[in-house]
Amino acid sequence: MSDDRDPEATLREWKEGMQAEHERAIAEPDPAEDHRIEAVSQVSFRLTYAYEDGELVQRDREQVDDPAQPELFSCVCGVRGMTREEAERHAEAAAETGSDRT
Repeated sequence: MSDDRDPEATLREWKEGMQAEHERAIAEPDPAEDHRIEAVSQVSFRLTYAYEDGELVQRDREQVDDPAQPELFSCVCGVRGMTREEAERHAEAAAETGSDRT
């Protein structure tokens, strides 16, 4: 028994289905869930060490840049990988349905 399905077509269908599910989760937040948008931003520090009594000991810590604006956002309800615009739409939709419990 052979599988005559085109793997590229299968992958394309899967991606389209996942994108549709993602869009639905953004536009139609579950009113029973808590909705708070979160993001992670990285900040760099310069750490200075000294060798004392046989081990390295941190001596100084200096922040060398400001937090960058995050590119991807998540909601505590489980929707992940949103752009800023998608996160704003999701938060607005949650507020309209009264599901933005914080």
